[in-house]
Amino acid sequence: MTFLLLVVGAMVMLPSAAWGQSSKVPENVIFIISDDHRYDFMDFHEDAPDFLETPSLDRMAREGVHLKNAFVTTSLCSPSRASILTGQYAHNHGVVDNGTPVPDTTTFFPESVQQEGYETGFIGKWHMGHENAEPRPGFDRWVSFPGQGVYEDPTFNVDGEEVPREGYMTDLLTEYALDWLKKKNDGDKPFFLYLSHKAVHAEFEPADRHEGRYADVDPPTPPSMANTESNYQGKPDWVKAQRASWHGVDYMYHGQMNYDAFYRSYAETLMALDESIGRVLDYLEESGMAENTLVLYMGDNGFLLGEHGLIDKRNAYEPSIRVPMLAWGPEFIERGSTVKSLIRNIDVAPTIFEATSASSNTLQFDGQSFLSLLRGEAAQTDRTFLYEYYWEHAFPHTPTTFSLRGDKFKYIYYHGVWDQNELYDLESDPNERHNLINVPAYESTADSMRNRLFDRLEAEGAMKIPFRRGDWQADDRLRDAGSSRQ
Repeated sequence: MTFLLLVVGAMVMLPSAAWGQSSKVPENVIFIISDDHRYDFMDFHEDAPDFLETPSLDRMAREGVHLKNAFVTTSLCSPSRASILTGQYAHNHGVVDNGTPVPDTTTFFPESVQQEGYETGFIGKWHMGHENAEPRPGFDRWVSFPGQGVYEDPTFNVDGEEVPREGYMTDLLTEYALDWLKKKNDGDKPFFLYLSHKAVHAEFEPADRHEGRYADVDPPTPPSMANTESNYQGKPDWVKAQRASWHGVDYMYHGQMNYDAFYRSYAETLMALDESIGRVLDYLEESGMAENTLVLYMGDNGFLLGEHGLIDKRNAYEPSIRVPMLAWGPEFIERGSTVKSLIRNIDVAPTIFEATSASSNTLQFDGQSFLSLLRGEAAQTDRTFLYEYYWEHAFPHTPTTFSLRGDKFKYIYYHGVWDQNELYDLESDPNERHNLINVPAYESTADSMRNRLFDRLEAEGAMKIPFRRGDWQADDRLRDAGSSRQ
């Protein structure tokens, strides 16, 4: 592949001097992933809502590294999680939507980490293959559930056995993770834990102890949420039309809730997730395991809260594709630092590969390790990335979308719809209010980025648009009277 950024062969552990002032390298790695967590919904973030409380995420940033420009290459649960576990774009790993089975040819990196001698555990949301919660290769410990799961009283698949539990999903997953970690404290083998939360996936359900915490909050509304002609000037027609759909602010979830309640519930559901992270960090310190453990945290995709009149994700706008990402390891990385380079979900697998000294003759990564960035080194390569989203039967109001996102410009191309494409200067217009696609001064920029986008798609063998059979809808009412409101 012309654009294959890394072919993994035998890899060696980084020299111990590379980790800042430390003479150690991490023996263990914990990767924590959340669902639908916005990049700016962390209290320490400069763009965070004033009322938000996230003490554990703030602690990770204060004691570790904030990777402030982290992105996903497909803003949808299953494809993004598959990209994290393969280091590949969706068109390469083959999981292009939430219902597609994992191809037999797709291999996930924990299998190689396990073969390297690590004890491996997966706890939480898998989702790839949809309703199948059976144990997957590469993990010594398996705790999962079918599909999206439920927030209250879930049934888990624990190493192949169905186990009903009472309680709140986020808390239960945390307990499973801590129980497993306590058994790893003997130091016999290094470990890799993948803690995969359902939270804060819609529809949001905060823990009882957090429900109503923000009842008195007046949720802010982004300027681009205004339903005015000037606001939608230059925007594709499908964006304004989506306001009155399942994923729009004027008819969200087919009118089942209003924006203010939706916003508050999202923020309250995040609180248990933040507590979970704190419990993991606390245990690592109390047990002495923090001295040899690296913790990475990120969201599987972003989430719009009213931007351009939309909610949810899928599209290529910044709140959809940007995600929170933090690294914590007191003995290995400089405290309180910030990485500004672009980081993609396809970079996670090669990063953990390098940290664990795993090797493979078959895995091919489209991403690059960012381990060097955690120790303060400058990025050496262009991390401009391809974004892809494939139209779904269940949510027909968002078209197939391809985008090229660089440090300064973003080009967005819509496949199969009679509508306009988009070009944004992200330095001068970070909120993507002014589409430059038809501005003469930017004609050459638009043409160049369009050519680069299609060159990459062609070189990567991604010119075939996946098309899936499906009749499932977000709500049966969509087929009836509500269908006119798509």
